[in-house]
Amino acid sequence: MDFDHQQQKHHNEMPKNYLTSFQRKTLQKTLEGEIEEKYRQRIKIILLADEGKSQTEICQLLGCCQSTARHWIMMARSGQAHRWEDNKIGRPKRVNEQYLKRLQELVSQSPREFGYSFKRWTAEWLSRHLENEFNIKVSDRYINQLLKQMGLSTKANPKKVDTNPSHSYQTNNLLIRDLPLVTQVNLEQVLSLNLLKQE
Repeated sequence: MDFDHQQQKHHNEMPKNYLTSFQRKTLQKTLEGEIEEKYRQRIKIILLADEGKSQTEICQLLGCCQSTARHWIMMARSGQAHRWEDNKIGRPKRVNEQYLKRLQELVSQSPREFGYSFKRWTAEWLSRHLENEFNIKVSDRYINQLLKQMGLSTKANPKKVDTNPSHSYQTNNLLIRDLPLVTQVNLEQVLSLNLLKQE
């Protein structure tokens, strides 16, 4: 057996100890409770990596795929083992018609009706509120895209301008006035557009 191979074998057998004793105890205690199987697997990967098990050994012991094992070993190595619950992997849940209807309802109501202290919704707060209701996390930017597709906005409506031609601003045969608001929204159309984007 050559020296490099011996060194590698010795390195693989050494305990990694990525976790502090507090982290290790906390994760072991969490395993004793009732948690979703995917989270249980993540914690086991982190603990096994901490014991010095290789990616291959972990996959054989837990029956998980290489990419899942690799991800959570890296999380342990980088000191982010505490993120076993909030770092979601896999396909995100899709925005559905119920989600879009709820978004439309929220925009038409004051945030104060839901216990918030502010007067106007922002895309960030709509995203947070809907995540709590539907367990679907989307970005502020995506919320704004959905609103735009529905002809809605979180911005305050500008004050009405008199659209009487005698009071409107006109130059070079161009009449400048407010655009009419969209009153009816076709949710099915918005939903189909978003499903195409997500595929």
